[in-house]
Amino acid sequence: MLRITDQITIADWEMTESFTRASGPGGQNVNKVSTAVELRFEAERSPNLPDPVKRRLKRLAGQRWTKEGAVVIFVQDTRSQARNREIARERLAELIARATVAPKKRRLTRPTKGSVERRLKAKKVRAEVKRLRGETGE
Repeated sequence: MLRITDQITIADWEMTESFTRASGPGGQNVNKVSTAVELRFEAERSPNLPDPVKRRLKRLAGQRWTKEGAVVIFVQDTRSQARNREIARERLAELIARATVAPKKRRLTRPTKGSVERRLKAKKVRAEVKRLRGETGE
């Protein structure tokens, strides 16, 4: 069980983990032990995620979202398989938690009267500088 918020929990059957050999440093251990973890969460079929959260999760996941509607997280940060599993679960939980936050609606605002006046004054000053630059005194 992976708890995201009070309302959202991810069941273990929704996640599958597969282990492969990690690349990079690790000495002889890297050739023997499968420490890298690939965590796959079937987000599209998950009954625990509301539709708006699924849509935001798809946008946030980016390339980690597959055509089948799964989120794939690959971790090979440490030499420990258990620690890599923890990191993968933490990253998935953080990604889903970010997807639960609805973005604020953007409100149209108007510039203040003072800012409009300052902008127009600056334009006039600049135009005057350029006008004076162009005239010849002959």
